[in-house]
Parts: sequence; C-alpha cells; structure tokens
Amino acid sequence: MPQLIKIHNLGSSGEGVGKLGELIIFVEGALPGEEILAEIVTRKKNYAVGRLIQVVKPSNERVKPFCPLYNDCGGCQLQHLNYSAQLNWKRQQVVDAVERIGKLNGVEIFETLGMENPLHYRNKMQFPVGKNLQIGCYARGSHKIIDTQACMIQNELNDKILNAVRNVAKKFQIQPYNEDTHKGFLRHVMGRIGFNGEFMIVLVTATKNFPNEKNFVRALVKELPNVTSIQQNVQTFKNNVILGRETRILYGKATIHDKIGNFTFNISARSFFQVNTVQAEILYKTALDFAELHGHETIIDAYCGTGTISLFMARKARKVIGIEVVSSAIADAKRNARENNIRNAEFMVGDAVKVLPRIFEAADVVIVDPPRAGCDKKVLETFAVMNPEKIIYVSCNPATLARDLKILYELGYRTKKIQPVDMFPFTSHVESVAQIEKK
Repeated sequence: MPQLIKIHNLGSSGEGVGKLGELIIFVEGALPGEEILAEIVTRKKNYAVGRLIQVVKPSNERVKPFCPLYNDCGGCQLQHLNYSAQLNWKRQQVVDAVERIGKLNGVEIFETLGMENPLHYRNKMQFPVGKNLQIGCYARGSHKIIDTQACMIQNELNDKILNAVRNVAKKFQIQPYNEDTHKGFLRHVMGRIGFNGEFMIVLVTATKNFPNEKNFVRALVKELPNVTSIQQNVQTFKNNVILGRETRILYGKATIHDKIGNFTFNISARSFFQVNTVQAEILYKTALDFAELHGHETIIDAYCGTGTISLFMARKARKVIGIEVVSSAIADAKRNARENNIRNAEFMVGDAVKVLPRIFEAADVVIVDPPRAGCDKKVLETFAVMNPEKIIYVSCNPATLARDLKILYELGYRTKKIQPVDMFPFTSHVESVAQIEKK
C-alpha cells in the first residue's frame, strides 16, 4: 500500500531520503522538499527501500529527464534534478564526508566546477552484450541490459561504434556471452574516442578464437571506414571484470591520441585515461595550482596512469617520478613524456604499497589519484615518512577521500582546501582535489 513520505535530502547514490516514523526510507527518483507516494519494496531493521508511485508535491528543482531510456537505464541517476542543483548537491557530498567521516573542521570547500555543456562528454564507452545481441547500459539495480541506440552522455561517435558492432555481429551471427552459463563469445564493446577524428574499438571476448575474424573486421571497417584501431581483448574469467590481460590488434594501430590542455597522450586499450577531457583539464590545472610549485621540487605521482598529472607537474617542477601497477599504462606514460618533450619525468611499474618504500626518494610534493577504494594505509604512512611539504589528493569518492584525510591528519598533515569538479554530469559521482599541508 502506497505511503505518503516527505523527502529531506539525497543519499550518496542520488536517491531521495525520507522517513516513515523513525524508519529511514530510500526512494530513487525523489528529491528533497518533495512529498511523494511510495510503495515499500524492501524493509530491513534500520531502513527501507521504496518505489516511487507519484510525486504529490514536486521540488522547484525537478526537471523533465531528456533521455528516453531514463526510466529504465541505471546510467544517469540525476537527470530529474536541474544542473545547478546537481553541482550544489555534489559539493554537499564532499562537505558531509569531510565532517562526518573525516571529522575535520576548518577545511575550505569551494563550489563545484561544472560544465558549460554537460552532454556527450564521455570519450569512453564500455557496454555489456546480452541475449539477442542487446548492447547498452544495465537497468537499475540489475544485470538486465537496456538495448541502446544512443546515449546522451556519450560522445556521438561512440553511438556509431555501438550500432556498427551490433549490425556486424548480427550479420555474422556472433554469439553473445551468457554470464549465467558462461557460454558464448562477445562480452563487451568498448569505444575510445581521441581527437582529430581518431577512435578505437575494443571487442571483449570470452575466447581467443574469433569466428570469421577477417570478414568481421572487414565488415566493421566498411561500416566505420575512419576507424584508427580495432582490437580484441580476451577475458576468460567467470567474473564481472570487464577487461582481460591479453589484447590483440585486429586492425590499425595499437593506440589513439587524445589531448588535455597542451599535452598529447597515447591511449591503449587497457590504459586509464579520464573520460571527460574538458573537465580533466580543469581538474589537473587545479592540482597544479594547489601544488604551488616554484621549479625546484621533486614530485612523486603515486598512481600515475598514463602520466597525465605527471606531465602537467613536470613543466613546473625539477623532477617527477610516476608509479603505476598497469605496465601498458607505464609504457604509454613514457611515450607521452617523449612525445611532449618532457625530459624530467620517469615512470616505473609497480604497486605503490611496495614501490614507494623501495625507491624512498625525498619528495617535496606527493600527488595521489587512487581508485575509488582510496589509498592503502601503508601508502599514506609512507607519504608521511617521506615528509613532503604538500600532498595533492585527487579523488573520485568523497567517502574514501575523507577517510584518508583523517588518517593523514593523524600522521601530521592538515587538509587546507578542497575543490570539487563535476567530471560526470547527471550521475551521482564527483571528483575532488584536496590540498594537504604538513602541520
């Protein structure tokens, strides 16, 4: 039976949060200030999950979602909230995490830096393939695939890749992978868009043997004659990891090029690279500003990827050392440094937990851009022992950022300021740059 619920705020994934008596209720699609009718679908000891039936009293910040797949797709959680309000909420996510998880006071947290045009910003697509060669995002809270012709946050060239691969796969009766039976061939389709028209297609397959490979590739090139690279990535494991360890070039080059600011980068199939290059430039310039370099500093970039932040720092520092666990990314980083005429950056393969104590070179500034899980405590302890004047922490998860800032405070480092950046408009994710100084 539907219940009338008043929504007070948004949860960490963009869901509305209200109360029924003392019971906290999470309702997707509801906004703060709204009165809604919702049906309780899951009830736990301390909370419940409701399904939105009707918005009785709408928020002034509610807008009509622009994507026809919005009600089914789980990709963009915040299309029903106007963009200015999204930016305010994302800043509040950072504020709440710093205060509640980090237990820190006196940190200056700026307004979120948004996009002038927040559509079609993603240069990377990786969509699962399912029954009847459906390709697209997963439906909310499930592994049901929403067959997609066009995604409003993807670069429009990725839409063309998606539809071309579907057409050719149907023509050659390619079998989609079934994650329940672990049978079939095509698991995921990845598109990566560079600049100057360069783009890469990566076909993620369950087996190395590619049925009708040459004809398939020939037909795909016919559909997309300007393609720079077509590659096959082999993922044989029975898990949800998208990419496997082996990649084969089926057509064209091994890498494509993309640009952030004045720097050109080589991007391989498995390399990490920011999916929103417009906002990435803002993010990295913020990190550079926060580092406050004078030209004599030694910098360690602990999760350097393809060397993006490292190169931004290198032109203002004496020396940069980049560390990354993915060997292909380090190969790209070295090549990127050469091609951008950066001679004071060196890169090494390894886990930061193991490499940092081994190299133990004195650092004036440490840059860290870890995965969503944040930093291993041993890495943070090693930073403190290295005794840098500043630590610049780039984060995609306010909760793990706040946790790590608290640890660093206990190790003698105070967070001075944080700049949120909207790298992923219409989603619940927010990127941040924190400036941390020795007490």
